[in-house]
Amino acid sequence: MRQGRLRVLLGAAPGVGKTYAMLEEGRRLRAAGKDVVVAVVETYGRAATKAMTAGFEIIPRAVVSHRGVELQEMDLDAVLARAPRVALVDELAHTNAPGSRHEKRWRDVETLLDAGIDVISTVNIQHIESLNDVVQQITGVPQRETIPDAVLRQADQIEVIDLAPQALRDRLSEGVVYPAARIDAALSNYFRLGNLTALRELALLWLADEVDSSLQKYRTEHGIGQKWEARERVVVALTGGPEGETLLRRGSRIAARSAGGQLLAVHVTSQDGLRQADPGALAAQRSLVESLGGTFHQVVGTDIPAALVEFARSANATQLVIGVSRRSRLTALVTGAGIGATVIRESGDIDVHIVTHAAAGGRFSLPLARGSLTLRRRILGFVLAVAGGPLLTWLLVTLRSDDSITTDVLSYQLLIVLVALVGGIWPALFAAVIAAVTLDFFFIEPLYTVTIDRPTHLAALVLSVVIALLVSLVVDRAARRSRAARRSAAESELIAGVAGEVLRGQDALQAFVTRTREAFGLTGVRLVADQRALAADGEVSGAAEPVRVPVASDTVLELHGRPLSAGDRRLLGVIVAQLAAALEQADLEQTAREMAPLAAADRVRTALLAAVGHDLRRPLAAATAAVTGLQSRTMSDDDRAELLDTAETSLRQLNGLLTDLLDVSRLQAGVLAVASEPVDVADLVPAALEELGVGPDEVDIDLPAELPRVDADPVLLERVLVNLLSNALKHSPAGSRVLISASAFLSTVQLRVVDRGPGIPADRREDVFVPFQRLGDTDNTTGLGLGLALSKGFVEGMGGTLEVEETPRGGSTMVVTLTAVAA
Repeated sequence: MRQGRLRVLLGAAPGVGKTYAMLEEGRRLRAAGKDVVVAVVETYGRAATKAMTAGFEIIPRAVVSHRGVELQEMDLDAVLARAPRVALVDELAHTNAPGSRHEKRWRDVETLLDAGIDVISTVNIQHIESLNDVVQQITGVPQRETIPDAVLRQADQIEVIDLAPQALRDRLSEGVVYPAARIDAALSNYFRLGNLTALRELALLWLADEVDSSLQKYRTEHGIGQKWEARERVVVALTGGPEGETLLRRGSRIAARSAGGQLLAVHVTSQDGLRQADPGALAAQRSLVESLGGTFHQVVGTDIPAALVEFARSANATQLVIGVSRRSRLTALVTGAGIGATVIRESGDIDVHIVTHAAAGGRFSLPLARGSLTLRRRILGFVLAVAGGPLLTWLLVTLRSDDSITTDVLSYQLLIVLVALVGGIWPALFAAVIAAVTLDFFFIEPLYTVTIDRPTHLAALVLSVVIALLVSLVVDRAARRSRAARRSAAESELIAGVAGEVLRGQDALQAFVTRTREAFGLTGVRLVADQRALAADGEVSGAAEPVRVPVASDTVLELHGRPLSAGDRRLLGVIVAQLAAALEQADLEQTAREMAPLAAADRVRTALLAAVGHDLRRPLAAATAAVTGLQSRTMSDDDRAELLDTAETSLRQLNGLLTDLLDVSRLQAGVLAVASEPVDVADLVPAALEELGVGPDEVDIDLPAELPRVDADPVLLERVLVNLLSNALKHSPAGSRVLISASAFLSTVQLRVVDRGPGIPADRREDVFVPFQRLGDTDNTTGLGLGLALSKGFVEGMGGTLEVEETPRGGSTMVVTLTAVAA
């Protein structure tokens, strides 16, 4: 049996049109001869969505009783028994009523797919498991119904149903999404412009990530290793050193040279966690990457060049930016070719940029002699050398023979190594000197004398010292790296804990302040800006003067309690860098919230001024010219009559334009007065044609004799017909006729105004209902662009819908759906 295919329509928020698009696709498939049924659809009372279900075979829902309440769910068994080719299943993340076969609807869909049934379904971005916490942080609304990312990514096709945030708010204001009682609350809460913009970005980014994953999967399955320059991807290698900022800015400029270029920064850490990097510098560079529009990545690998090239290939990178080595020429000569040369050799068709910087070619310096071992271990090393030397000497003298000199030398070398492992460099050097003297005194002829006049004796002493030095350096480096690894683990745990708290919805500033106090064992920590506390934790009113660490230009972090060590201050630098990024993010969010209403008002004001300035000027100028002409005394009666007619026509146009503006204001304020009554459409069509001055040679009328009356306001409905007919006549080519038809279906009546004009692109059909929107029309007879906006508002005020459809063989069809009145 074939496996069914799953197609998911993904939306950023409720109301973007996922269900409508699903039903529209179902109609297309049914027209193509496919067996399509509606397994379950949620219309939420939306007339347009409900109208789209007309003509489909709808599987009756199963009734599930739970605690005395009857709940309706998709009847999975009925769908399986019907076995259609395609099933339309709305709300993929829905939780089924207790007692159903599966807990989640997506489990039902998996059963349908296993039965060989293709499924088209819908889901919103807030229901994706990995984004659930982020969406709650953005909107403040918890989402209890989720779907695992893995289930969604296994879909054969994922398509985003995109709608601009302002367009969605307009649909909400018009009552398309929710009933009138819920509109104000929705607009001021979940459907704020900033929320919708962030949700839209999440949806698009999630889909972009899915597209990249699919492309990478395809490349892997087909063994494609060379780069595919679908777009410019620039990878910048960061070491955690001071050159990172220079490399990032150079990489950003390279990516900006091509449209759609992507910037990726990567830092390679060793598998044992011992390679040292400055966490504060990495945190600052991470913030810089994000401010430049890039992404930060961290990978693990012992071979840094191989890890860099492997990451670049996995990201399908086209450019790789690395810095000139900070090692001196002497160090490079001793240790061999550096990372840059290896990366160039292994990069293949990826372009490599080696960028110079201020920290390149640092001076050669020896490691510090003080080491990284504790005082206790160094004392133990001296004790082992002092106690172990005489004990070993007594044992070797007791067992001495003529051919035991080799064993004696190796035994003292073992003692030196043990002392170096325990105490480091200075106890090891002390043990080496003592061992050389002891060997010469007790085991080398002449016995019981110390002579170093022989070259072999001097070589033995030097070798002992060199062995002690090398072993102690290895021990010192291991101790240093072990300490760095423990420190890095603590730092990572701290940052990960703060990040987890932020993702769980806690305030970022408060989370950083609380974790700082806990990590350093302080009595209190406070973040202060302009003498105002942004966040605080613990006791901050002690008598001692706190330590103040600058975070931003006007923000400081106050630390109350014990003084911090140098290592603590290094970790504190990481926290300060993260705090600065969090403060910048909070400032940007506040600015965006403050600017959103101003931007919306400015757009409306600009559109209004442009429309009024253009369309009121013509009739006003005509009326003024006519009145001025009438003041002339040398004018014939015919000229005077023509000027009077011009003035009357222009003033009537002005009156109509002002009336439309007032009606739009009433619609937006929600105070439009609607007096509904049973209306016969056949009585209104002739009146609308008469008002337009149109005869039967321009319009065809097809109204059934038994057409039911509709529940509508006759005055408003006539204005709707006038507006729709006016638009249709204006856009119809010469010689074509406009059609007015009507039909009854169930409890509704649909009026259709059909033209044969150029039509409206599918992606612009909603725009025609936006006030002051004329889709590029600039002729002087167009009007303010309020006709269709008013018509839609009037129809919805009467409880109906107004939609635009494509006319077969070209043109547009305006469809008015109203409630029929029973005979």
